[in-house]
Amino acid sequence: MKRIIKYLSILSAGIFLFSCGGNYPPLETVESVDIQRYLGKWYEIALLPNRFEEGCFCTTAEYSLIDSETIRVINSCNKKSADGKLDQAKGKAFVVEGSGNSKLKVQFFWPFKGDYWILELDEDYQHVLVGSPSRKYLWILARTPQLDRDIIDSLLTTAEQKGFDTSKIIYADQSCYN
Repeated sequence: MKRIIKYLSILSAGIFLFSCGGNYPPLETVESVDIQRYLGKWYEIALLPNRFEEGCFCTTAEYSLIDSETIRVINSCNKKSADGKLDQAKGKAFVVEGSGNSKLKVQFFWPFKGDYWILELDEDYQHVLVGSPSRKYLWILARTPQLDRDIIDSLLTTAEQKGFDTSKIIYADQSCYN
């Protein structure tokens, strides 16, 4: 049974990543990103719902360098409750050439890659708005488990202006960090 569940998880993630390609209206990203400053732990604050994060609590993303062209990605969450079992997805990210490091291709299952575009980034690298050109995926991440409501509202306004349906936004449960 565990093999079947794992296979279905891999298959659904592959379908997600495969569906990230396509022709979409232009989506402006930030001009440039200092990857060294971007590395480290980010806490999920808000997101457009997606299947691969159903039942997640206390979600984080951690980025570190593998080499000069590859970033290690570890997404973590507790399943079903704030004190639930830790679940991790490990992947790699690759900078899209000519993007000023603001567009990444993230790969959790070979050969599929998904778009990870940095749409808004605090000058101190304390919060970020990340999305995909399909406008189906959107995240607000921060260096701390909570973020000021005014900042969240500002990022959601930016997302809406960029064509995301912010009426579907859900807020991450970070109660294990309280």
